[in-house]
Amino acid sequence: MEVTLLGTGAPAGLPRPDCPCAACAVALGEDARAATAVLVDGTLLLDLTPGAAFAAARAGHSLGGVRQVLLSHPHDGPAVEVPAGLPQPARVPDGRELALLTGHRVRAVSMDSPGTGYAVTGPNGQRVLYLPPKGAPAGLENGSVESYDMVLVDVVGRPDALAKLRAVGAVGPTTDVVAVHLDHDVPPGPELRRRLAAAGARAVPDGATLTVGVYEDVPDVPRRTLVLGGARSGKSVEAERRLEAFPDVLYVATGGSRNGDVEWASRVAVHRDRRPGSWRTAETCDLVPLLAAEGPPLLVDCLSLWLTDAMDSVGAWDDAEWADGGERALRERVQELTEAVRATRRTVVAVSNEVGSGIVPATASGRRYRDELGRLNTAFAGECEQVVLVVAGQAMVLRG
Repeated sequence: MEVTLLGTGAPAGLPRPDCPCAACAVALGEDARAATAVLVDGTLLLDLTPGAAFAAARAGHSLGGVRQVLLSHPHDGPAVEVPAGLPQPARVPDGRELALLTGHRVRAVSMDSPGTGYAVTGPNGQRVLYLPPKGAPAGLENGSVESYDMVLVDVVGRPDALAKLRAVGAVGPTTDVVAVHLDHDVPPGPELRRRLAAAGARAVPDGATLTVGVYEDVPDVPRRTLVLGGARSGKSVEAERRLEAFPDVLYVATGGSRNGDVEWASRVAVHRDRRPGSWRTAETCDLVPLLAAEGPPLLVDCLSLWLTDAMDSVGAWDDAEWADGGERALRERVQELTEAVRATRRTVVAVSNEVGSGIVPATASGRRYRDELGRLNTAFAGECEQVVLVVAGQAMVLRG
């Protein structure tokens, strides 16, 4: 089964008309995208967009063989003219299945927002799922959905849709996940590719024809990642973004509640509110057992607070205790943690502060903490496939 993406952009296209934003300003060449429309085997058109016939011609195809046109979402702009000879577009009621004369079967998938998804099964049994912009499937149950060979989904706008599909086995290790409905939320080019790769997805230029079931060299999702950054750099957002397309993440908060500190509670609430509802939270600094156990991905936020707790436990703030075994005990704690990271089978994203580039602390204890955090970050990074530094919300890949 062949799928031709006549467009891969949001309904308004990319760049958006008259939009002055930075993403739209650089959306040129292959990064410019028409509204998403999908041609399946030259016979089924999913979403009719302006200029679809010209887009098909540029891709080396004709719409003359199209026998069915299905719409996935309401069209807010002016009416789109239906090219001569093309069937009138329609939307299929949720759950209804169509059998086309070409041997394709199409089932309408209910969504959690206005719109309809379409599961297409080709004559050879290959399966493709196409979802509308900003939409995620509704009512999925584990074991009730077969795995798809290809999924076309709004990865940037609704990463939780991909998480839901993974949770029920509809998206597996061999599923080709292609991002569509791409908008100006993420700068096009390298940054878009980096974000999609972290979710196990890819983007293709308009006009690309994909063969369903053919292996594509999509970068593997790093199993261990360290995200570094200064205060308010966006490091936690970057870490959370890396796992939002995966279900059942365990968020490990190492800061605790701080005994009723109102300002700290406010910070914790902000973090909690932006996390997906399917994630669980564990407030602990006992990371080694979690790393040793089997389970869903871990997001550890953050190593800086883990170190504070570890230094508290060994009396590191007192010079006498530090010299009388405290330093040795801390080294052992850090080694135990890094060995657990090396041995873990879980996907891990950890956050830590980068404090070595600022002013030298005025106190001996502050300098000790700065130095030990630098050592911890270095040791932890050595066990990670990917290390990222976040500056002013921009992620720079240092490794991987």
